[in-house]
Amino acid sequence: MTVADDLEAARASLVMINPAPYNAEAPPAALADDVTRTELHYVRSNFAVPEHDGTLEITGAVGAPLTLTLDDLRAMPAHHHAVTLECAGNGRLEMRPLPTGEPWGDFAVSTARWTGALLHDVLAEVEPAADAVELLAVGADHGPYHLQAILPETDQDNLTFMRSLPIAQATDPGSGILIAYEMNGRPLERDHGAPFRLIVPHWYAVASVKWLTRLDVLTEPYTGEFQTGHYIYEWPDQPHEPVTLMRVRARITDPAPGSTLDQDSYTVRGKAWSGTGPITAVDVSLTGEGDWQPAELRPADPEDYGWQEWSFTWEGIGVGRHTLRARATDAAGNVQPDVPPWNRLGYGNNAIEVIYVDRR
Repeated sequence: MTVADDLEAARASLVMINPAPYNAEAPPAALADDVTRTELHYVRSNFAVPEHDGTLEITGAVGAPLTLTLDDLRAMPAHHHAVTLECAGNGRLEMRPLPTGEPWGDFAVSTARWTGALLHDVLAEVEPAADAVELLAVGADHGPYHLQAILPETDQDNLTFMRSLPIAQATDPGSGILIAYEMNGRPLERDHGAPFRLIVPHWYAVASVKWLTRLDVLTEPYTGEFQTGHYIYEWPDQPHEPVTLMRVRARITDPAPGSTLDQDSYTVRGKAWSGTGPITAVDVSLTGEGDWQPAELRPADPEDYGWQEWSFTWEGIGVGRHTLRARATDAAGNVQPDVPPWNRLGYGNNAIEVIYVDRR
């Protein structure tokens, strides 16, 4: 089987948004599981799947530059985390007016179990300089940029994907950031960043750079296209902000939108997540302006960074059409808004989900 055949087979179960570069949502049913099967995990790429020489160079403002191979990373202590990754543009199609960017629906989110070396352990070997401020992660993916570049100096014919993290976060042993080489117990597949990638819990997935080829320790902030051009909240009435932590959000996974129920009681189920602390409450409303009722919420796993399951027992369902809304609150006190927070590039839509079902 050729590389092209492998990619085609891996993509068969997904909902394609763009064939080149390949972007695809998870099928709705994939959100029902605690861990998303690899073949159902959404895919986000800015460029075509690249070739990779199998090495990771760590350089910049460091005392001991280092080059690592996959075997080197596997020789380090392995850590395993379930991590929810969400595309910053998830839900863009629901914003009005419609922003620019990939037309993502609501399923550019998934949770996988990742295995790799802690970024903190890797950086400890290279001795970052005392005046370091950021860590720049460079992917092997590059090429013509398919969206309008924002920074005037951008070379749209040959752009490489790069993103930076604060050095304090990158070197924090409690951050959980991995240089991952396995996904759900198997080696990374090409669409998901083989041979290794960053996995950055809590942040929108743009921070989890795939096909990682270089880490540069910087003494000045990075200002490239994917840092200060795209992946910025361009608010119409307030200063621009960088896209960083995932916003608090709850999703209904069962029943499916528009489905028909034939019983007068039903267990509504869903998932909730946030980058600013574990979910502390999910509430459900059964009318457009009715009271919110508490759902049962599974506590967060302190060892992982995945979404939390919730359920709500809905009794006395009368014949006719009914609306369902789900609203999450996190430990930092953040609550989902009713209306998507509109911005020009369509990032961070965490508005309360509204679906309807019919009762026969």
